[in-house]
Amino acid sequence: MTGGESLEPKAAAPERRPAGAPGRQDWSSWPHYEAAAQGFRGYWYPVTWSSHITGKPRPYTICGDRIVLIRDGGTAYALHDRCPHRGVPLSEGDQQFPGTISCPYHGWTYDLASGRLAAVITDGPDSRICGKVTVRTYPVEERLGMVWVYIPVAAEEPHPIDEQLPEELVANGFVMGGRIDPRRGNWRFACENGFDEGHAKYLHRTSLWRLFKPMPTWNVTRIVPGGRWIYRVQDEVHWEAHFPGVGRWTNKRWWKMRPPKEAFNIGNTGKPKQVNPTIEAQEFPGFASVSMPGVLRIAYPNFIHYEFYVPVDADNHRYVGVMVNFIEGWQTLGFYAKYLGAVRWLFHGQFSGQDAWMVDVTDAPPEKLYRPDVSLTAWRSLSQEEYAKKLADCGVAPAPKPKKR
Repeated sequence: MTGGESLEPKAAAPERRPAGAPGRQDWSSWPHYEAAAQGFRGYWYPVTWSSHITGKPRPYTICGDRIVLIRDGGTAYALHDRCPHRGVPLSEGDQQFPGTISCPYHGWTYDLASGRLAAVITDGPDSRICGKVTVRTYPVEERLGMVWVYIPVAAEEPHPIDEQLPEELVANGFVMGGRIDPRRGNWRFACENGFDEGHAKYLHRTSLWRLFKPMPTWNVTRIVPGGRWIYRVQDEVHWEAHFPGVGRWTNKRWWKMRPPKEAFNIGNTGKPKQVNPTIEAQEFPGFASVSMPGVLRIAYPNFIHYEFYVPVDADNHRYVGVMVNFIEGWQTLGFYAKYLGAVRWLFHGQFSGQDAWMVDVTDAPPEKLYRPDVSLTAWRSLSQEEYAKKLADCGVAPAPKPKKR
């Protein structure tokens, strides 16, 4: 497994008025989605690579919640990143006793498992406040080489994390590589971009990942439900078109391999020579699918690409991109060589960077939708329906629908 987090300084983000502000058209047809600027609570979110969490506390923000992650005795723990005494971040502290974390200001020391105040170093062994103060804790699991944190709706017990992972990753052996990057833009823009029907054929036509592969000019697409996922199914694929009064347009170039007779297939355009048997056994209705709380799956013939869009706040998210090959043994060496030598910087770098660019500059709503945006509206409807069920299961009444301005 490989990965890293970009630490390069970011330019100032463009100013935006938040959805719901005066003068903006809300996503009022999907009120739960409209209200989820900081993400859907009641789900597991991947935060960082497991190897990044050590005995040194590290701060993160998920769904607007400030969280500190720390490892003790091989186990990762998550607590609210604020000492109740004077509001100092616990992530600025350290570990003075096994199984605890201490605030750097006055030495208030909290049990990692329960969040209970276990000692106050500057008040002596008989401090009367011990046991009377608690810092909120969060459930933590480790899967796919990453630390996952459950962000609760209320005080509910978390559902098993394996119920939320893509099913094929729970039942099969695989090798994977990926990257985690902090990115600007709301997580909803990132998720909609991933499942968007129209953008790849135009935005990504200049990517190096598609250098030798043409993209269709336009498709006829429908959305098909399947379990907790919805799939994009292409009924028609048009490689070129004549636009009345404008002219002919195509993605084909003389150096690109022409479908359907490709020498090799590194995308979803054309018929591949062979398909990985594990991927073939899944019988996906379409190559692109999405599920709650914002998980994209792109099934290529010999690998699957996943994107997890982790909300930070209304203007930032964490991009978690993972490529999986369902192979084991000596074949994994070839995967790592290919991934580190080309795929990581071509696919998870330059190709995905074009998506990051668009997500950063997206300023919706207001918006005017067109026919291929059936993918967006289907995802919004899925999230609306699934989150209503989630709230009902947790015994939480939904927030009142905002009034029209």
